[in-house]
Formats: sequence, structure tokens, C-alpha cells
Amino acid sequence: MSNGDENARQNLAIIRTDLANERTLLAYERTTLMFTATGVTLIKFFPLSLGLHAVGWRQGSLGLAIGFFGIARFGSMQRRLRQHDSASTLILNVC
Repeated sequence: MSNGDENARQNLAIIRTDLANERTLLAYERTTLMFTATGVTLIKFFPLSLGLHAVGWRQGSLGLAIGFFGIARFGSMQRRLRQHDSASTLILNVC
């Protein structure tokens, strides 16, 4: 296999991983929206039921926590991808 083929294969692998990372972020954000919307619904439509009101606040808080975790994970993975991409570019250019 030539150096150009290996470089192209490496670039495609990084692109696939980047797209998978974006899909994972969207899944976290969908989950965030679902939990937060459920919490807001419970708080808004059942204000007299203290049990459902408490569950609503927990759902909303959990939804926000999931969202922040997803964003942090996405950023961490992006940094790792960029570091790996720059390191592999240096290695392939030296060879």
C-alpha cells in the first residue's frame, strides 16, 4: 500500500469518527430535550401534586445534567481527534 492510500484511509477514519461523535452529541441533546420537557410538563400541569412536582424538578435537572455531560464529552472527543489528526499528519509526512 502506498503512502497516499494510507493517508487517505487515515483521513476517512478520522472523518467517520468525527461524524459518529456528532451523532452521539445529537443523541445526548435529544435525551436532554425529552427529560427537560417531561420535567416542565409535570411542573406546569400538576402544580398541586407535590410528588409529581418534585419528580418534574428532578427530571428537568437530570435533563440539564445530561446535556452538559454530552457537550463536555463532545468537546473532549473533538480535542482528542484533533490531537490524533495532527500527530498522524506529522508521522505520515516524515515517512
